[in-house]
Parts: sequence; structure tokens; C-alpha cells
Amino acid sequence: MSYNEPMSYPVLYSYRRCPYAMRARLAIYFSALRIEQREIVFWDKPEPMLIASPKATVPVLVLPNNDVIDESRDIMLWALQSAGRNEFTFADNPILAKEVSDWIDVCDNQFKPWLDKYKYADRHPEFSAEYYRQQGCFLLDRIEQKLAAYQLPPEEVAGLVNNQMSMADMATVTFIRQFANVDKAWFTQTDYPFLKMWLNGWLNSEAFQAVMKNRPVWQQGHNPLWVDEPGLQTKNQFSDKALA
Repeated sequence: MSYNEPMSYPVLYSYRRCPYAMRARLAIYFSALRIEQREIVFWDKPEPMLIASPKATVPVLVLPNNDVIDESRDIMLWALQSAGRNEFTFADNPILAKEVSDWIDVCDNQFKPWLDKYKYADRHPEFSAEYYRQQGCFLLDRIEQKLAAYQLPPEEVAGLVNNQMSMADMATVTFIRQFANVDKAWFTQTDYPFLKMWLNGWLNSEAFQAVMKNRPVWQQGHNPLWVDEPGLQTKNQFSDKALA
């Protein structure tokens, strides 16, 4: 297997619990494009992925013409635009499209550094985990205020931008999930009714459940496993198809 392997469909190298890979998979799910998913482990990364993207982080999308997209945000845009799913990007409305972009910028450039320090506070002894958590709460506060501003019951709020589900939600929810999971007891007692309803709605959604199924690590010679495999549920079922 080489970088120039013949492919009929795009190939996504992914890791189940990586929030960047999660959001790429969500966008691909909503695009309904047929894309092979290859699950990796960080301690034994497959050579074809490393050849395609020497930066060696997931997600990596390799197209049939061997073009490579190795930033999650770019993969999301490519998938949704390729499928014509403009309702998720507001491609026809520059103002709303910029709002989508702004949410992702804040998440990636301002929130993610605090999330990393909060999650791995022992590696950053300059301050306490509680301090890093408080700094990261600015995004939770902003999401709560935005959703509450629609003046609807929490269960009727659909998304961050124009009260519609969009790429902004897909791109941020996986990181809010990670933030909430650092200390679940703390998060449970916080006063974020709208954010919690939004987060739980995503976590319990058909889309999120579909892209979080447990899969075997990809090996050369495996049959393709697609990003969306509605007929498969368990890791054994995925393994059976991969090895059939």
C-alpha cells in the first residue's frame, strides 16, 4: 500500500475519541457522501496516513486523486460543500456564514488551549485545574447566552446560528463534550440549562451515535468500512465486515 494507492472513494483516517476527528465525521455523516473510514491508534499509525500527511494527526482525508485535506475544519467544509449542504454552512448568506466561522475560530483558537490545560492540569502546574476551567467557561457562558437569546424553551432551540443546526454546532459540540467530561460532577451542578439541552441533544442524536460506533483498527487488506454504516452496531460486526 502506498500513498498513490488506487481508490474509488475518499479515505478518512480517524480516531474515535478525537474531537477534531469527531466533527469531521459528523460533517461527513450529514453530507451523506460515501467515504471510507480507517480507524487508527496513535501508538501505531499506518504508513499510508503518514505518507499522505507527515504531521501525523487525525483527521486526514485522502481523495481519489490523492489530494489530501488534513485539517478538520477544511474536511467539514469540503464534505458539506461537495454534497451541496449549504444549509449547514449558510453559503448563500455571508453574514451568517461569517458567524459560523467566528464560532469555530473562538473554539479552536481561544477555548481549546484552556481545555487542554484543564484536562491535563498536572502538566501545567502554574495554575490549578479550577483556574483553567474557569478560563474555559467563557465559551460555555457565550453558548448559554446565545441559545437563551432565542427566547425559546431549551428543548426548542436548534442551533447556535440563526437557531438552526449548522457547522458551528458540529465543530464546537465535540470540544464542549470533552470539557464537560473532565469533571462530570462539577458539570452536572452548573447552571447551563440551554447549553446542557443543546449538548445532550447532540450526544443522543442519531448522527452522533452513528459516528461514535466502536470499530477495529484498520489494517491493510481490510474491506472498506464507511463513515456511516447504519447496518452495523458492534465492534464485532465491523470486524466481520472488514475481514469478510
